[in-house]
Amino acid sequence: MAPAEVARRGREAGLAAIALTDHDTLDGVAAASTAGAALGLRVISGCEFSVKAPWGEMHVLGYFLRAGHPRLEDFLRDTRDARRRRGILMVERLQRLGIDIDPADVTAQAGAGAVGRPHVARALVSRGAAVTLQDAFARFLGRGKAGYVEKPLPEFEVVADLVHEVGGIAVAAHLGDRGSESALRQFKARGLDGVEVRHPRHSPATEIRLTRLAGQLELGISGGSDWHGDGDGGDTHAPLGGLQVPAEWLELLERRADAHPSPTTPGLGHG
Repeated sequence: MAPAEVARRGREAGLAAIALTDHDTLDGVAAASTAGAALGLRVISGCEFSVKAPWGEMHVLGYFLRAGHPRLEDFLRDTRDARRRRGILMVERLQRLGIDIDPADVTAQAGAGAVGRPHVARALVSRGAAVTLQDAFARFLGRGKAGYVEKPLPEFEVVADLVHEVGGIAVAAHLGDRGSESALRQFKARGLDGVEVRHPRHSPATEIRLTRLAGQLELGISGGSDWHGDGDGGDTHAPLGGLQVPAEWLELLERRADAHPSPTTPGLGHG
């Protein structure tokens, strides 16, 4: 969905603020922010990163990011290029299974965004090779399935340092049971600022446990619908505005970002 339309839908849902956190790109933030300002909706500049974790892969939400920073933009461009290469490899594996699918089918689903497995899944549904997105993942694209290709992942501290360099904060997304005290302590030592406690896949008990651990470890807390557009539902995504997230959480995260040293201007040294 177009960024301006996301802002319109957010305001229509009665939200005061949204964070636009597409994977590996900030390209939609400016358009969403402009549309949001005209509607009275605040749009937080964000991005979702994938990093290495002891269990394989962890998603990290970067909030309050400054677009146009050369090192950040270079990193995101390289990541998107790697995603496109991965998408082509997945298509090639699916073709060897006899499935009628083409790389152009996947890029058409992704549009201007970063290519990911959901776009391959949508292409499979469009081609009639899968009934639903969940079916595509269960049969072809889940880890260990015939169409799965491992994603190249950076170390967490590389992303955390980059996020901090541009004035943002790094928040671990939808950890669920993997958000143990030990794991959170280790990631905090490497630059973690907060943890997403409210998420469609988190039970009330999981939210309570993560909130308690965040308080003990002096980490910020966040929450979100993880909305990926209409039709991507199930227990992993909620409708836009489908979760109530207190405004106080945003305020506290913003104070945490403000407490970081001011980012340097690209091309200038420290005074």
